[in-house]
Amino acid sequence: MSANSEKMLTLRFLYCLIVLSMCLVIISTLSLHFSSDFFLPRPILKIVVVNSTSGYWKSSAISAEVETFLLPSETTPRQEVKSLVVVSEASSSMTSLGIRGPDDKRCDANNARLRVYMYDLPPEFHFGLLGWNGSGNNSCWPDVSKPSEVPRYPGGLNLQHSVEYWLTLDLLSSNVPSIARPCTAVRVWNSSEANVVFVPFFSSLSYNRHSRVHRRENFSINRVLQDKVVQFLQSRDEWKRFGGRDHMVLAHHPNSMLVARKKLRSAMFVLSDFGRYPVQIANVAKDVITPYKHMVKTIDALSSPGFAERPILVYFQGAIHRKAGGAIREKLYNLLKGEKGVHFTFGSVRANGVSSAARGMASSKFCLNIAGDTPSSNRLFDAIASHCVPVIISDAIELPYEDVLDYTNFCVFVRASDSTRKGHLLNLLRGITEEKWTEMWERLKELTKHFEYQYPSRPNDAVDMIWQVVARKVSSIRTQAPREYRYLRSQLFLKNRRK
Repeated sequence: MSANSEKMLTLRFLYCLIVLSMCLVIISTLSLHFSSDFFLPRPILKIVVVNSTSGYWKSSAISAEVETFLLPSETTPRQEVKSLVVVSEASSSMTSLGIRGPDDKRCDANNARLRVYMYDLPPEFHFGLLGWNGSGNNSCWPDVSKPSEVPRYPGGLNLQHSVEYWLTLDLLSSNVPSIARPCTAVRVWNSSEANVVFVPFFSSLSYNRHSRVHRRENFSINRVLQDKVVQFLQSRDEWKRFGGRDHMVLAHHPNSMLVARKKLRSAMFVLSDFGRYPVQIANVAKDVITPYKHMVKTIDALSSPGFAERPILVYFQGAIHRKAGGAIREKLYNLLKGEKGVHFTFGSVRANGVSSAARGMASSKFCLNIAGDTPSSNRLFDAIASHCVPVIISDAIELPYEDVLDYTNFCVFVRASDSTRKGHLLNLLRGITEEKWTEMWERLKELTKHFEYQYPSRPNDAVDMIWQVVARKVSSIRTQAPREYRYLRSQLFLKNRRK
C-alpha cells in the first residue's frame, strides 16, 4: 500500500472517530436533559438564598413544572420579608389554591419557629358554631385539605372578629402535605413538645350568636360554653404545668370572654385591644394584639388612586354618638362638619354601608380612626386596605405587630386633646405635602399584605404575622414561670414517669 493510501485511511479513521464522539456527546446531553433526577435537578441554579437559608419546592402533581421560592417567614425589627414566586402558566391556578406537591417536607416541627399543641375540643366550641356537625367518622375537625369544602365564617360584623377561625384553620392545615403555607407554626401531637397550647374556642362567634338568654333559661349558651372551657382547662395537666401561662385563648371581640377571662387571666389572650380589660387580666407584656378582618375589599396596588385622584381630604363614616370613651367623635363632628374637603357623616354596615365606605375611603387622602366605645375599630384596617392614610386619634390604642412595624411611616398620630382644638387637625393635614403623602401611600401599598386574613395562609399575611408575634412572646414563658409552679411541675413529671 502506498504512502498516500495509508494517509487517506488514517484521515478517514480520525474523521469517523470525531463524528462518533460528537454523537455520544449529543446523546449524553439529551439523557441529562430528560432525566429529572440525574446528578442534580435542572432548577438547582434557581434556588434563592437569603440569610444563609433557602426554600425550594418542586411539584410532580402535574406535568408542567412548578417552582416556588419562599423567603424565611422570620422578620427583624423594622423590616419586612418579601416572597418571590416563579410559576409556569400551566400551574399558576394550582399555586393560587395553595396546593403543594407531595415531595415538599418543609412544614414539620423541626423547622418551625413555633410548635403548637391544640386541644381536640368538641365541635360545639368551634366549627359547630358555624353549623358544621362533624364528619362520618365522628371527627371533631372538618377536612381542611379541600379549601372549597371548609365551613364558611358568617359575614357582616361577625367577620371583623374572625381571627379565631383563621388561626384554627391554619393549624389544622399545617399537618396536610397538600396545603402550601408558611412553616412559622406547626401543630404537634405531644404537648410536652409544644411552645404554646392553643385553645380552639370561637369565643367571638359564641358571643355574637349566643350571648342572649332565651326564655326558660338561666344562662346563655355563650355563658355555658365559657364555663365548660374553664372547667376543661383547669382539669388538664397541660394547664397545671405552667398555670396556663403557655396557653393561647382567643377573645378578639371585647365582650367575648367576660365570664371566663378572670379565671384564665394567666393565659395569653388574643385581643383587638385592652379597652375592656383591667391591666391585671390583660396587658401588652403577655398578650397579643391582632388586626380586625377588614370589611372593604383591598385595592390592588397597581390601580390604587393617587393624590390627585382622591378629591376628599378627610373621611369618616360611622357611629358618631358613642359612650364615654368615644365622646370625642361628637366633638370632632361639630368641629369639622361643613368644612371644605371633609366627609364626616353617620354610617353603618346596613343599607350598603360597606360599599359606600369603600368608595369613600378610596376617594380620600386621609381617613380618621377615632376612639369609640373601645380604643380600636375595624375602620383602621379598612383604611389600610383602601390605601387611605390613617389618622389615628385614640390615645390608648395598641396596634398589631408594633414591635416590628413602624406605624409612623404610614399613619398620622394626633393626641385627642390636640384634635379638638379648633383648626388644629385640618391645618395639620393640609400642611402635609403631596410628596410626603405619596411616601406614606407607597408604604401602605407595600404592607397591606400584613393585614390580610386568608386560607391557606401566605408568608407574612395576617395569620403568619400573628404566629410570629406569638413566637416572640412565648420565648421566655417557661423560664419566667412563677416559683409556685415548680413543685406542681415536679409532681406531674414524677407522675408521668410512673405510668
